[in-house]
Amino acid sequence: MSDTATDRPVVTRFAPSPTGYLHIGGARTALFNWLYARAKGGTFLLRIEDTDRERSTDAATEALIKGLTWLGLDWDAEPISQFSRADRHAEVAHQLVDSGHAYKCFSTTQEIAAYRVQAELDKNPLPFQSPWRDANPSDHPDAPYVIRLRTPREGGVAIKDAVQKKVSWAATTFDDLILLRSDGTPTYMLAVVVDDHDMGVTHIIRGDDHLINAGRQSLIYTAMGWDIPVFAHIPLIHGEDGKKLSKRHGATGVHEYAALGYMPAAMRNYLTRLGWSHGNDELFTTQQAIEWFDFNGMGKSPSRLDFKKLDSVSAFHIKEASDDQLIADIKAYALEIGEDLTDDALNRVEQALPICREKSKKLGDVLQKARFNLVTRPIEMDEKSAEKLDSVSNGILKQLTPTLSGVSWSAEEIEEACRAFADAQEIGLGKIGMPLKAALSGQANAPSAFGMMAILGKEESLARIRDVTDPQ
Repeated sequence: MSDTATDRPVVTRFAPSPTGYLHIGGARTALFNWLYARAKGGTFLLRIEDTDRERSTDAATEALIKGLTWLGLDWDAEPISQFSRADRHAEVAHQLVDSGHAYKCFSTTQEIAAYRVQAELDKNPLPFQSPWRDANPSDHPDAPYVIRLRTPREGGVAIKDAVQKKVSWAATTFDDLILLRSDGTPTYMLAVVVDDHDMGVTHIIRGDDHLINAGRQSLIYTAMGWDIPVFAHIPLIHGEDGKKLSKRHGATGVHEYAALGYMPAAMRNYLTRLGWSHGNDELFTTQQAIEWFDFNGMGKSPSRLDFKKLDSVSAFHIKEASDDQLIADIKAYALEIGEDLTDDALNRVEQALPICREKSKKLGDVLQKARFNLVTRPIEMDEKSAEKLDSVSNGILKQLTPTLSGVSWSAEEIEEACRAFADAQEIGLGKIGMPLKAALSGQANAPSAFGMMAILGKEESLARIRDVTDPQ
């Protein structure tokens, strides 16, 4: 048996419990496993740890799949249900009994509780010591039992971790952990090890709250004579206040970020930087992340969720994305918030992209700015736009209309004509630009007036202005 599984092709996995939505911390764990597998030309697998039958639901499984799919993470085989493998887990537990590495324990819950009470009174730090550990099988009663691992009582337990380096515990830290319950169902600790071994998992990347589990699980690997995977335990994500991430910090589920209008590419970029770095690179593509990703870039300190930085990363990806990708993401975002955009509407949004990307932090910003190209006359004004169209502004626009009628229609020439008009009237360009925006879009959050006019065309632009200056 080798110390680790590093001599085999890389296989990583993400193994969520289907008891709720995909948490942002789980999403980062999945992303790191996916990136490492892709970086090393390996395999990324998905396992649904659905052994908790009371809390596991089909809806939660669907939510997990949806979250991973939205994030753009693909897996290389059909997802595995841990519950469906219960017979295999039990088989291994009994193999360990046969080999002497585990034993049947007939202690009742009342006896165990009494031991713990007495241990507390005696200030005995040792975990439960089963009296059945060294019992002769001929003395076994005809009664329910659990199967416990025969953990070492002396010395220490150590693992090598790609992030935390060497980690060790005194052997007395661990009790003889239960592998199989009295009803014949496997425990999490056994099921995880058996599944990871059978799936050929070589590298386990997960949160450092699982670090002590690695110590326990290494004992099962050793008892079975199996290769121990490479462990890489990454620090958890904290809120901006440095405390454990929770609802009080804002969005914690991937579905919430989708509804907020973040691009999947931006979330991949941002989450990759939470706990991993490549020099001073903050903004990068997913392909670059795959090329660079390794354990050397992982830190040991908790990461902090920073929405301002996320917005900055998101703005970069909106600016850099291809039109096709941006439109696909806008379509998905619109569906997420309950709006089904038609093909014609998406075409109109795409026409407006050149002037809607700038200063947009989220997909909702782009879509909102592009609505000038979706609305039809007469345009309904929001409150702020209506305020910009007072009698003075309307008079300016009315005077401006003949000038615009004679312009060759491009954003540059429209702006040049408006500047010349402003100079002649001895007014600032803003006195023209702001009411123009309002007349053309009906909304305060609109892109450049000159850009909108170039996209709308001369006839539609002048018609919208006349709707304001000469209402019927």
